[in-house]
Amino acid sequence: MTMFEKSNYPLIDVRRHLETGPIVMVSSAWKGETNIMTMGWHMMIQFEPALFGCYIWAGNHSYDLIRNSQECVINIPTVELASKVVAVGNSTGDKIDKFREFGLTPEKADKVKAPLIKECYANFECRLSDSNFIGEYGLFVWEVVKAHVATSVENPKTLHYRGQGKFMIAGETISLREDFKPQNL
Repeated sequence: MTMFEKSNYPLIDVRRHLETGPIVMVSSAWKGETNIMTMGWHMMIQFEPALFGCYIWAGNHSYDLIRNSQECVINIPTVELASKVVAVGNSTGDKIDKFREFGLTPEKADKVKAPLIKECYANFECRLSDSNFIGEYGLFVWEVVKAHVATSVENPKTLHYRGQGKFMIAGETISLREDFKPQNL
């Protein structure tokens, strides 16, 4: 077993080690307007129904679209979209159409009005499940109502933000299935 030499670490940077989920692109629609935002602050909350929580800053252009429509699509990009993920995050949808500007393809969703992003390997249509934490914390709790996943992609190379403009790329999988209790799988 490896033993690690540790030192004090700046508290402002702990997120570089705790943000485990992939970077996602959140698409939204309200009254004929669509938008995309890049997001890293999210978490699974419950398995069934599938509940997903995410932080959306009130100053973000998507905030009002999402708050008013009470729905969105969580799209998961892979490493091939890294430059577009950053470009979307560096721009504001009140000035440009991000789909057109960054060459992303909107596709009609089945259960919500927000579009899927065709270039992403997975898309999760969501409806607002709990709004109790939005006002104070900006925390939206979503129920995933429809999932679209390219199951042919066995080990998607997803992006995981580490801060300071650096990403870790996931994609390698190890299996320890035989070590798990069945109820913990």
